[in-house]
Amino acid sequence: MTSSVTHPVETDPRWDAVLRRTPDAGFVYGVMSTGIYCRASCPSRRPRPENVVFFASHDAAEAAGLRACLRCRPRGEDLAVKTAAIIAQACRRIEASDAMPRLDDLAREAGLSPYHFHRLFRAQTGVTPQAYARAQRDKRMRAALDGEGSVTGAIYAAGYGSASRFYEGATARLGMTPGRYRKGGTGEVIRFAIAQSSLGAVLVAESDKGVCAISLGDDAEALTREVQDRFPAARLTGDDPAFDARVAQVVAFVEAPRLGLDLPLDIRGTAFQQRVWQALRALPPGKTLSYAELAQRLKAPKAVRAVAGACAANTLAVAVPCHRIVRSDGGLSGYRWGVARKAALLAKERDAG
Repeated sequence: MTSSVTHPVETDPRWDAVLRRTPDAGFVYGVMSTGIYCRASCPSRRPRPENVVFFASHDAAEAAGLRACLRCRPRGEDLAVKTAAIIAQACRRIEASDAMPRLDDLAREAGLSPYHFHRLFRAQTGVTPQAYARAQRDKRMRAALDGEGSVTGAIYAAGYGSASRFYEGATARLGMTPGRYRKGGTGEVIRFAIAQSSLGAVLVAESDKGVCAISLGDDAEALTREVQDRFPAARLTGDDPAFDARVAQVVAFVEAPRLGLDLPLDIRGTAFQQRVWQALRALPPGKTLSYAELAQRLKAPKAVRAVAGACAANTLAVAVPCHRIVRSDGGLSGYRWGVARKAALLAKERDAG
């Protein structure tokens, strides 16, 4: 018959850190039945709580007569630091390669199994090795298009095996055709308009694919210059009565966020940024997350900085609600359109709920 008595260790918050295998927990635990001490993040089978004793440091554990675990190596280099260095080296290898290195080769160079390497890479970067390689290839493609020579030459210089494979998704990756990208967006038509809201001026811009910019500010002229800088070679049209309904829809959402905002969006960003923005759009009004919690949802707990960077790169205010991301302590962090507007948007959502 199993006892239902709770051992005192199970009520200690450090035990929860052991159960979650929390990295950098700030303590080690000893297993008295084996005489070994481990990091909280040790991947070994969890011990029985009645055999566990917590220690503030590895020195304290060793003073108690315990020896270091050979699997998590609590005296050696921090696993998180070591893992970050391994994945950083793999990223440099991918960036320097014209073609995507084989997963088996990357894993062997890292000293890991392909499965373990793939899992760690995604946890650290937020994307798979293949997606990271695609993003690097697209980056080389943009650089090649910005240079001299033909589009076809740029395709092969970027590492694409064939022109047809590149053209299959070229518009989605570049936001326009390769030829138009080379000309700086020449020929692309961007409609835009500005309206007033309780949060100041609201600029909405739309390409033929969908809304490509929503900006908030106090100075309508500054918002106009910003959209001109983003699309320097496109033809901007600011006098389109038919477009006013789109702007009114955005303003209505700013004032009453529970109404929802169903717009076709022209979202331009890296593979990881797209994942972050998609997760933000799934976050309902009135709900907030920290950067770390959002990284967890993306199954990329180590990619907190990358998540914060994607939020900062968002150019679609309210449509991609990065204002719903807060600090771990619940405080308001930076916001592209001002922390005061972020607070006001969150207040509107709470009041509407």
